[in-house]
This record gives sequence, C-alpha cells and structure tokens, in this order.
Amino acid sequence: MNQEISLTREVDAIQIPSGDTISLPAGTPVVITQSLGGTYTVATSAGLARISSNDSDALGIDQAGDEAKAQEDERMKDAPVNDQVWHQLKQVYDPEIPVDIVNLGLVYDCTVDDEDGKSVVNVKMTLTAPGCGMGPAIAADAQARIMTVEEIDDARVELVWDPPWNQDMISEEGKMKLGMI
Repeated sequence: MNQEISLTREVDAIQIPSGDTISLPAGTPVVITQSLGGTYTVATSAGLARISSNDSDALGIDQAGDEAKAQEDERMKDAPVNDQVWHQLKQVYDPEIPVDIVNLGLVYDCTVDDEDGKSVVNVKMTLTAPGCGMGPAIAADAQARIMTVEEIDDARVELVWDPPWNQDMISEEGKMKLGMI
C-alpha cells in the first residue's frame, strides 16, 4: 500500500465519487489506498478509482494466497443461511471508508424470504451521502456477494434514504476501526 505501481494491462474502473466507468490504460501509475472486500481503491493522476478483484492481476496482486479468507468462507458454509448472508454483506465496503457497510450502519433491513419456493434476499440500505455516485456500485457489490450463498436464488438490494444515515449508526467495531473511540 502507498507504493506507486503501474498497471500491467488496461482495466475498467469506477471513478470515485461519481460512479462513472472509466478505462485505465496499461502503464497507468496508481497507488492502492484501500484493499478491502476484494476491491481496490487506487489513486491516479485523475483522482480515485475502484478496481474490481477480477482485475487484481493488473495490479500485480495474486489473490490465491488469502488462506484466512478461504478458511472463514468454508466455515460459514455450515452456518444458517441468514448468517451467511450477513457475512457476505460484511465483505462489502465503501471505497473511501475502511469499514464494511454493515458496521457503517448502512444496512437497514435484510430478510431471507420464500417466494414461490425460491429463497430471495431483500436488503434495504442507504449511503453515507444521498448524492454519492457510488451507490449503484456498492448495491451491486452487495447483491453479487449475497448471490455467492449457495441456497439463495435471488437478491434485491434497494437504496433508501429514510431514515437519513448519521454517524451514530456506526457500530462500536466500526467506530474503533475509524478511531472514533
């Protein structure tokens, strides 16, 4: 982290905070500022961008070595489905804040429902700021993570604005990570 590297190939990224898709050419110098939940926030000469785990090789990162994460994922396979869903939501991060969306207090509601014999997860979540262009990307990350749970047939993530988010919604764990306590 905080070491400049050059992308080994072209990658699509999401510009922060606008949420626009951009292309970063091979050779672009970047500095990884955050590496959480399988995504990478990088500083470029054009500002911050988020690179997906699918493109970690362009950063020179080999994801195969994350044994602790693999062990935790394996342990969670025997947990109740609801616990597995919450575990996956805790793997989703705002690209500018090093705390997951659950501990940030962004997830207001999460249910696993039976709809015509199919397991459907319905999530209501918010963002730290209503104008954040990263909302669709964060919601898509949450949906993709939930869909990794074997027993889940569908996941719906809805962005809501009521009640408005505030710092009091951050969990004790989140406050500790942010140095607030």
